[in-house]
Amino acid sequence: MILEELVTATRQNMYKRQQTYSCDVLKKQVAALDIKKDFLFEKDLATANLSIIAEVKKASPSKGVIVKKFPYLQIAHDYTEAGVAAISVLTEQNYFQGNLKYLRDIAAATTVPVLRKDFIIDPYMIYEAKINGASIILLIVAILTDQQLKDFFHLANDLGMSAIVEVHSELEVQRALAAGVRIIGINNRNLKDFSVSITTTIQLRKIIPTNILLISESGIRSSNDVAKLKKAGLNGILVGEYLMHSADKKKTITQLSEAKI
Repeated sequence: MILEELVTATRQNMYKRQQTYSCDVLKKQVAALDIKKDFLFEKDLATANLSIIAEVKKASPSKGVIVKKFPYLQIAHDYTEAGVAAISVLTEQNYFQGNLKYLRDIAAATTVPVLRKDFIIDPYMIYEAKINGASIILLIVAILTDQQLKDFFHLANDLGMSAIVEVHSELEVQRALAAGVRIIGINNRNLKDFSVSITTTIQLRKIIPTNILLISESGIRSSNDVAKLKKAGLNGILVGEYLMHSADKKKTITQLSEAKI
């Protein structure tokens, strides 16, 4: 039910934005860009020991407001200084209190690839991501048809953006692989009831080919968690709430990076 509500709110907010900027307008803006298909984020994932994607997040449906003070540019600066592989920015408004402005400002202020973290349900949102500086988008298998998954993945690729394709079950893994994706993100959080377990990643990793870049998302709260994921052969981790609560984000990122198996 939570996921359905998120999708409904996303669609309503998208319709409102389309009244100001139509998809045709966004396409014209994208056409004027110098699109590079270097996919630097993917190269980093493939070569690094364990890449960290650090998230800028003010709130969530399960926790409510995570931090009252939200100096998002300073947070992004700290992440950049810590050497993260990418910065994830929530843009969903109703439940995560995100905003496209956060994405746009952070993308303009850092050289690190930036991920638009949202419930993308329409090509319009992919063009929005590109215009606002995203290098990466999130595609959630649970809210897309097989055709949408393929089309959205190829559109992102055409626009020079990587796509992290999010799964939570064996069936969703098979659907992602059938779409020909390059990066799979295993969400340890069940989007239906918001329960969390990194065991989800460890179990699903067994059925994912080694040529697929693999990221673990949600519920990573300690160096011990990171060590378990390293042992499972992950390429990267996405860490949000744990970092948002940290008083010294650079130190916390260093500690996670140095986790030993």
